[in-house]
Amino acid sequence: MIDKELLEILACPKCKSEVRLDEGAQRIICTSPSCGLRFPIRDDIPVMLIDEAEKPTAP
Repeated sequence: MIDKELLEILACPKCKSEVRLDEGAQRIICTSPSCGLRFPIRDDIPVMLIDEAEKPTAP
């Protein structure tokens, strides 16, 4: 599980927006509507690499 203090200091590496935790999917999501990248969490470590991120799916 990601510590809340860590989550507060993390930012999207692409657009610098705040991120939020999606515990069910085990990923961190950029809160910017124009970005929305989804970063995986592996072994309780967020992988904040743009190349590892998933792009948001269209509704």
